[in-house]
Amino acid sequence: MIKLKDILLEGLGCPTCTRPKAPLLTESTNPEKISPNMLYHVYQKLPITENTFRYGSESFLDLWQEARWLHENKQITFDGADKQLLEETEIGTFDFYNGKLVPIDLLLEEVDLEEADKKKKTPPIGKPKRGGSKKFYVYVRKPGGGVKKVSFGDTTGLSAKINNSKARAAFSKRHDCPNKKDRTKASYWSCRLPRYSKLLGLKSSYSGFW
Repeated sequence: MIKLKDILLEGLGCPTCTRPKAPLLTESTNPEKISPNMLYHVYQKLPITENTFRYGSESFLDLWQEARWLHENKQITFDGADKQLLEETEIGTFDFYNGKLVPIDLLLEEVDLEEADKKKKTPPIGKPKRGGSKKFYVYVRKPGGGVKKVSFGDTTGLSAKINNSKARAAFSKRHDCPNKKDRTKASYWSCRLPRYSKLLGLKSSYSGFW
């Protein structure tokens, strides 16, 4: 049986995130201001990615929304995949799409966006593919709503040397990869190319930045 965590990490484009430790309350945090569901994960030492709520349910979305607020306000310390998902994706946030408030960065059958968009087919979000005006392309959600196609990758014929540690280090330094966090920019996806190597048919076992 496929675990919820595996579906979540794959759906958010983070199949290589490390297994997180349990969330920890900071010294200044008042437990009385935290929901019972969040406290359950703290005291039972369970990462948020391993919550037992039905994928996409109201409780599931509420927990991630609370986690994002607690993380941004430094009330709880998150680790591993929990932290990476909160910092590099928009899980736990909502936006309007064609007049309908929907959770951002969540597969959930695109929250019936096909119906909201009058049966118009919605492209897969956050899953890079080969082709387009450059070597690769991916569809992402724009902060103000709607979908954007981002093309990235070298078009001069150079191969991606993601198995060469020196080449990776040079690329990461040259493009400042650790600070590329805007998913609507080509640089974000170029820096994370190794993470999607299998999806793009590239031979690599490396899962970090370049």
